[in-house]
Amino acid sequence: MALDVELPPSLPQPMRRSDVYIRVISALMLRDMRSRFGGNYWGYLAQVLWPCAHIAIIVGAMTFRGLKSPMGDNPMVFVATGAVPALAFQYISREVMKGYLVHKPLTYFPQVKKFDTVVARVLVEIVSSFMGLMLVLVGLISLGIDPIPTDLFTSITGYLAAIALGIGVGSVNVGICSVFPGYVIAYILITLTLYLSSGVYFLACFMPQEIYSIMKYNPITQLIEWVRLGYDPTLPIQIDYLYVFGWIFGSLTIGLLMERYIVRAQG
Repeated sequence: MALDVELPPSLPQPMRRSDVYIRVISALMLRDMRSRFGGNYWGYLAQVLWPCAHIAIIVGAMTFRGLKSPMGDNPMVFVATGAVPALAFQYISREVMKGYLVHKPLTYFPQVKKFDTVVARVLVEIVSSFMGLMLVLVGLISLGIDPIPTDLFTSITGYLAAIALGIGVGSVNVGICSVFPGYVIAYILITLTLYLSSGVYFLACFMPQEIYSIMKYNPITQLIEWVRLGYDPTLPIQIDYLYVFGWIFGSLTIGLLMERYIVRAQG
């Protein structure tokens, strides 16, 4: 009579490196979303809603002072075309740096690399930017305002360029703050200055030519004008696309080199 032989349980198959990487990035993204404004997902929603609140505050101030829109007839569209790309750049370039500092203790786990914290925060900020954009568009439509630009391709590419520049500058910021953590405070002051002087609340192309030529050295000014050119192609806007793409690819290249030779060298 044959004996019943009990086979040993099969050993679990090791996970593929790609599966481990996806799980690590997903966990970091969820931790990112929960760590905003009070440690829950409602805090993340508050960040997504901020562009809408920002536009409402500025339009309210313009209405109170009796100011008219220098582009078109609706001040909400004018403010949105300046604030949305500027805030997209500002948030991504800043939050990528903060994400690295927040998640740095997790890199003691062998599965989590320093570059993973940057990738996770970049993905979260891209999703947040698009969600904020969608909420702004829905808000304008609900108020009976047409937010669709005359040249849709021009405005979309300008907005995507703002996101790309935010990623590039953010990667450079990660390299700097890995050596000088206090740089986070300094960069907040830098972005605030750039935001107020980039033409969010006024049309830079209507400034005197001497001032306008200086403002064009600021790539954020050109990104804002890029988006607005899609809404009013008749504006006397001069965009140096080569200069803007030089900033995008140059900052991204420098940021990746800093990650390779500076960030990884930090303990």
